[in-house]
Amino acid sequence: MMPSELVYQQSSSSFTSVLQSSVQNPKFVTNTTVRPLCIITASDVSHVQTAVRCGRWNGVRLRVRSGGHDYEGLSYRSVQPEVFAVLDLARLRGVQVRPGDDNAWVDAGTTLGELYYAVGTTNPGFLFPGGACATVGVSGFISGGGIGLMMRKYGVGGDNVVDARIVNANGDVLDRAAMGDDLFWAIRGGGGETFGVVVAWRLKLSKVPPTVTVVNVLRTMEQGAADLVAKWETTILQPPVLPDLTIRVVLQYRQAFFQTLFLGGCSDLLNTMRGLFPELGTTAADCHEMSWLRAMAFIYFGNTDTPVEALLNRTNNVGNYYFKSKSDYVRRAVGKAGWDSLYQQWLSQNGNGQIILEPHGAAVGGANTMTTSPYPHRRGVLFNIQYGSNWCCGANGTEAAAALGWLNGLYGFMAQFVTSNPREAFANYRDLDMGQNVIGSDGLSSYWSARAWAERYFMGNYRRLAAVKAAVDPTDYFRNEQSIPPFPK
Repeated sequence: MMPSELVYQQSSSSFTSVLQSSVQNPKFVTNTTVRPLCIITASDVSHVQTAVRCGRWNGVRLRVRSGGHDYEGLSYRSVQPEVFAVLDLARLRGVQVRPGDDNAWVDAGTTLGELYYAVGTTNPGFLFPGGACATVGVSGFISGGGIGLMMRKYGVGGDNVVDARIVNANGDVLDRAAMGDDLFWAIRGGGGETFGVVVAWRLKLSKVPPTVTVVNVLRTMEQGAADLVAKWETTILQPPVLPDLTIRVVLQYRQAFFQTLFLGGCSDLLNTMRGLFPELGTTAADCHEMSWLRAMAFIYFGNTDTPVEALLNRTNNVGNYYFKSKSDYVRRAVGKAGWDSLYQQWLSQNGNGQIILEPHGAAVGGANTMTTSPYPHRRGVLFNIQYGSNWCCGANGTEAAAALGWLNGLYGFMAQFVTSNPREAFANYRDLDMGQNVIGSDGLSSYWSARAWAERYFMGNYRRLAAVKAAVDPTDYFRNEQSIPPFPK
C-alpha cells in the first residue's frame, strides 16, 4: 500500500513546491512545461514497488528523480504531452557505513554531499570518487557513468559499484545475484530511467591519505591563459600519467582557473609541479592542506570557511539563471593556436559562458568497459569538455537567443578539435539537440532512430545496452526522450 500523504496530486496546495524542490534548471519551470499527473515521494522500497506496479496497470509512466540534476529536466518533465508521474526519491536516502569498511550501502535518493559527509565523518580513511557538485544525486551520477576529480586514480563512479538493488518493470526487487551480470553492468553507466528503479547502491570505498592538497590558480589572457592550457595538454595529460594529481581547467571570460587536487601534502605537490608544470607558477601560498572531506566542501563552495556540514544541504543554488550545456571528448591536443583562437573568438565576448575541461587517463583509460561499466570514453581520451551558457530567468528572447547562439557557435567551432564519427558526448550532460526517441507503431522506442544520439553517448556499448533493455523491459515501460530502446526482435 502507498500512504496517501506521500502522493501529491495536481490539486494539492504543496504540489508545485514539491515539484520544484530539486529543480536545478529554472528554464523548465514554466506555464508550458508538461506537468506530472502526481508526485510520489517514496520513503520505502515498498513504495517504489507499488508505484511501478500501479503505474504499469494504469498506463502511467514514471519519471524518476534523485537529485534533479538532469540537464534537460527529464526526471520531472516530459517534452511530449503524455500522462506520467514523478517518483521522487529524496526521502529514500541514507548511508550505511562502518569505520574501517571498504564499502557502503547508499540509498538512491542520497546526494553526493550526503555521501561524502557520511563517509568522511564515519570512515575518514576512505573516500568515494564522486563529482564536484554536492547536490547531484548518487543515482543520477552513477547511472551516467560518473566522472570526477579522482577518476584517474580510482575510475569513474560506475566502476566502483559492487552491488545494487533495483525494482524491475514487474515491481520485483533484485540484487546483483538476482539481476545477473548483464543488467548489473548496464545500470552502472548505461543511462537512467531505462532498466528499472535502482533503490540502493553498494559502493566500493578506497583508501585516501589523511592530508590532501587543493589549489586554485587563476590566470588571465594577458597572463598567458591560452599558453598554459596548451601546456596542460602536453604535460598533465600525457603519459606517464600521475594518478594522484588531477588538474581540471575552467575557462571563463578572458580567464582560466586551474583547479588542482593532489592526494598528498603541499611539499610533495610543489616538487611534482616544479618538474612537470613549472609554467603555472604554483606556490606554497596557493596550497590548502586538508582532509578529503574538507576538500570536497572547499571545491564545491569555493572557500575554506564553509563547514563540512553544509554538504548536507540539498537546496539547489542555481539562482536566477537558466542554462544549456553540451559536451565533447578530445583525443588529440587542441594546441596553442586552437586555444588562442578560442579565447579570441569565444571567450572575449560572453561573460556568462563557461568551458570545463576534465582530464582522463590512468584508471579511466585502462578499464575494460565490457567488464567494468558502460562508460565508453576511455582509452586514448585526453579530456572531456563541458560547454555551458547561462542567461537570466525571465530575460527577453533576445538575451536567450544570444546565449544559445554563443553556445551553438562555440560548439560548431570546436568540431575541428574533438572526436568525430561519432562525435562523442557524455550521457550525464544530456543534450536533446542530439536527438530524441521516436515511438514506432509497436509502441516501442526505435532502436535505429536512437542511434543518432545513443552511439555518441555509449559508442560500441549501445547495442549491448539495447539487448539488456529488451530482456528486462521488453514493453519499454521505463522510458524518456533519451532512454535506451529495446533491441528489435
